[in-house]
Amino acid sequence: MKFKSVLAICLLMLAFTSASFAASKEEIDAKVHEALDNFYKTSAAGKQLSEKAHAILVFPSIVKAGFIVGGEYGEGALLTNGNTEAYYNIISASFGYQLGAQMHSQVVLFMTQEALERFRYSNGWDAGFGGSIAVVTAGASKEFTIDNVQEPVIAFIFSEKGLMGNLSLEGSKVSKINK
Repeated sequence: MKFKSVLAICLLMLAFTSASFAASKEEIDAKVHEALDNFYKTSAAGKQLSEKAHAILVFPSIVKAGFIVGGEYGEGALLTNGNTEAYYNIISASFGYQLGAQMHSQVVLFMTQEALERFRYSNGWDAGFGGSIAVVTAGASKEFTIDNVQEPVIAFIFSEKGLMGNLSLEGSKVSKINK
């Protein structure tokens, strides 16, 4: 059993690292803008908040897969004033009963300059750490309005079908990558 777990971890890492070399800056930028367009169609409040955000971090395609051992990986870009400032990846691992795969997108809005600076100068940002991030999913979207936002960082998790439920940022690490 231990051998199978180690093998599964190695295979997941190999799959995720090989994917990270595949996307060029141009491909990431195109996918980021496509994901943002989809996000704006999905969430009117999200679009309004984006206009007030100091920066927007977009992961257009995060792949989450698991068979007892799971993980997720995606690449994206940090946008300021609509322009790409830097490229990032998001990685997480999990253990326990799980089977399957899914793909989703994520938009993270930095609503304060202080939150943005903490992100920019971190050495690998723990996305789910500290409770200072409001995660908006399908179940929370009805209660969420532009008037009741208090958190300095707001994350939206969605797919082509709209905002998604039952997902979180817990255990996710965001790191700057060179492209």
